[in-house]
Amino acid sequence: MSSTTPLDETITGGAPKHGVLSLTIKEKAALYSAYMPFVQGGGLFIPTSKSFKIGDEVFMLLSLLEDPVKLKVVGHVIWITPITQGNRLQGIGVQFSEKDGGIEARNKIEVLLGSALNSARSTHTM
Repeated sequence: MSSTTPLDETITGGAPKHGVLSLTIKEKAALYSAYMPFVQGGGLFIPTSKSFKIGDEVFMLLSLLEDPVKLKVVGHVIWITPITQGNRLQGIGVQFSEKDGGIEARNKIEVLLGSALNSARSTHTM
């Protein structure tokens, strides 16, 4: 994705069992579309064409909106959309770990989204 898109993803090495994903979400609407509040502990949909398997551990560096602080979060792949399907992007669903930054990431995202969490707008996942 280009640097002008609201959601940028780069995978920066490592085997899929411990991939490192750098994700920059620049707009609230993009954060809403990627966040998965229905997953226990929260999670994100990450558009990628890289190969992952269910259960793979990933390390994420998240930049959210205008915040200069990057969140370091460990998570696990809980689903895969293997190819673009209709209006669904190819990518992975990553559940935040209960530790290793997951709680901090979930709390920060939910504060940023605020009342938008109750919206009926479609997302990348539902």
